[in-house]
Formats: sequence, C-alpha cells, structure tokens
Amino acid sequence: MLKIALSGSTGLIGSRIIELLKNDFIFAPLLQSQVDITNRDVTLKAIDGMEFDLFLHLAAYTNVDGAEKEKELVHKINVDGTRNVFDAVTSKKRGFIYISTDFVFDGTHPPYFEDSTPNPLSYYAKTKFEGEKIVKGQAMIIRLSYPYRARFDQKKDYVKSIVTALSEKKRLNMITDCKITPTFVDDIAFALKHCFTNFAPHIIHLIGSQSLSHYEAGKLIAKIFKLDESLIQATSYQDYYINKAHRPQYSEIKSKNNTFYIMKTFEKGLTEVANQLQNT
Repeated sequence: MLKIALSGSTGLIGSRIIELLKNDFIFAPLLQSQVDITNRDVTLKAIDGMEFDLFLHLAAYTNVDGAEKEKELVHKINVDGTRNVFDAVTSKKRGFIYISTDFVFDGTHPPYFEDSTPNPLSYYAKTKFEGEKIVKGQAMIIRLSYPYRARFDQKKDYVKSIVTALSEKKRLNMITDCKITPTFVDDIAFALKHCFTNFAPHIIHLIGSQSLSHYEAGKLIAKIFKLDESLIQATSYQDYYINKAHRPQYSEIKSKNNTFYIMKTFEKGLTEVANQLQNT
C-alpha cells in the first residue's frame, strides 16, 4: 500500500482526503504543531526521518485579502516553506505533489487550461505561482478552484459562507460579470487517488465541470438549500472588489489532462452536499 506523507492534513481538503481514502493509502501527516515548514533545518530533519512514497503539499497561507497585509509571512509559508519541503522530499528521491490555485491566472482571456500562461494578480497568487516555479518539471502540480464540502467546522468554505449568511437572512451582493469554477472536495479526493497511483511531473486541473458567476452560484445555492433567493442582489466585479485584493474576473478553468475522473457540476456537487448533511 502506498504511503502518502502530507502537509495541511487537518485543513479543508487534507482532512477529507484522509477520511475518504484511508482504506486505499497509508497517510503520514506532517503536522504544523510539530514542524514549522518555514524553518528549513527543522523541516529537512523531520522529513528525512519519515518513510513515504509520495509527499502531498497542501499547507499554504490562503487568505487572499490578508496576504496583501502580511506579505512577509505569506512568502515564508508559500515560497520558502514550499522550497524547504520540496528540497527535503527530493533529497529522499520521492515524488512531490504541489497543490496550487486557479488564482495564478489573471482572468482576462478564459478558458484556462493546464498549458495556459499564468499571470497572477494578488500577492497570494504570486506566491503560489512562485511555488509552482520551484517544483515545475520535477513534481506534479495540481490546481484547484473554490473547494467546498459538506462538513468542516474549522473554517467556512465558499458554499458554507453563503448558506450561513442566507440562513441568517443577510442580504448578499454577488457579482454578475465574472466566472468561478467551484469544486467538490470529494471529487478532488477521488481524483487524487488516480494521481497517487499514476504519479508523473505534470500539471493537472482538478476542478468542477461548471463555471458560473458568483450571482448564479448564489442563486443555485439558495435553490438547493431552500433559502431565500431574493436576499441575493446583483453587483459588479469592479464595485465588489474595491479596496480588496485583485481576483481573476473570469476564472473559467478547464482541464485537458484530467481524463481519468469526471468532476461534478456545481449543481450536482451541491445536491450531494445537501444529501450528506441530511443523512447524518
């Protein structure tokens, strides 16, 4: 059985990967509480002492607006931390999988495939692209977009944030002139099952099969969860992101390289989330 070491094992995606694939792989978490990946010596020593076949690097600073204010910390985690972990893994001659983001694209000329040219806008996105450049050609790079799942108490994902706001009868301004590609975390986990057993230093987009505007996404969430759609108001990209970090406006992400797992549409993913929540 393949042994997968991973950082970010307690996060939104990592914890679900372990939950869903625990019978298929042995997982060896590199816990943040025990190893600070920004400390090179500590990281090299810790990983040198681990036994594994592949390393999945999920750990990252992901607060897009916060990153504009904490640039030094973001760089330490997303760039230096990635380099430290990557160097430690490659010195053991093991495979490395780097989790990246659709935010490496600027959102001006969609759709974006694995071979499209990145042009990151925000500081967060720039550091994630720096990480890609460190590992490119020697690691598998997997880009994700707006991940969501049924249950994760530590942090609200995209869907949970909207469900919570609508449940509390809050009005939401949601953008009409944009595209996002929300991705069901369970699909990411099952697609990774193939990536683990067919490791190669390629770029793969593991993303939902439906791109839509924030406004359309909000309306769909309201419909599936039987919440008040009238609370969702239309706004523009320019008005919504004033004084915020730049995001790609038309982040329509597609994949040429995911020929092995069919990712759900947003509607099907939301329906599955609703079913999982209902059945527990």
